[in-house]
Amino acid sequence: MRLRIIDAFTDRPFAGNPAGVVLLDAFPEDARLQLIAAEVNLSETAFAHPLPPGGEADWALRWFTPRCEVDLCGHATLATAHALTADGRARADGAPLRFATRSGVLTAAPNGGGHTLDLPTAPLAEEELPAGLAEALGTVPLSVHDTGPHCGDLLLELPGEKAVRELAPDHRGLVRHSRRGVVVTARADDPAEGYDFVSRGFFPRVGIDEDPVTGSAHTALAPFWSARLGRDRLTGLQGGARTGIVRTELRGDRTLLTGDAVTVFDGAILA
Repeated sequence: MRLRIIDAFTDRPFAGNPAGVVLLDAFPEDARLQLIAAEVNLSETAFAHPLPPGGEADWALRWFTPRCEVDLCGHATLATAHALTADGRARADGAPLRFATRSGVLTAAPNGGGHTLDLPTAPLAEEELPAGLAEALGTVPLSVHDTGPHCGDLLLELPGEKAVRELAPDHRGLVRHSRRGVVVTARADDPAEGYDFVSRGFFPRVGIDEDPVTGSAHTALAPFWSARLGRDRLTGLQGGARTGIVRTELRGDRTLLTGDAVTVFDGAILA
């Protein structure tokens, strides 16, 4: 099997969020997919195979963390679209690539040097601060929102960009507070820097202490900040030591995420 590692939501190598991408003729047994994802040991490894022509999707797509399969992953979808385009396997008519996934049919449309993903908008529901979360986080958030079934995260607004950047949570303590992870966010201190909001994502429940750039989280961040900033098109900066840029556009129950990607490794799985 050919394995590529592709940095997503960045236009330069060794930035953004790396994803493994494996293109197949068909999916092997789930246990093998999980073993490969554990060996690759990135936040997600994407597996895809072509579907018969004439259907609602061109490719079947699945995403695995080192520990489990997940319902939605933006950066590994972007990485898969990048790999297919690089191989000349994009649609001949220039139409978006269509992926059949656990979250329905998702698309990736060519956009300059990158792609625009069309993902379901996360339904936000405000919640009370769960007991013990502030202690695990190391700060008291301004608000807490559940992000719905596909993401399964808690979205927490912090007082400012500095609070997000300097956060050092107890990852073990975060495990019991969400179905998938905890995303923290704040308004950008200076939008002239090229982004409107900042975020970081912690997912120890699925084996990822911190994910550098989480596309799926932006399906919640986009409606959250669009409501507060009064604009449907925004730019988010995510990450701690390693960062990436996600351009968002809110379209009702769909959210468009645009980003670039760079291949940094191209090899083979021998086992």
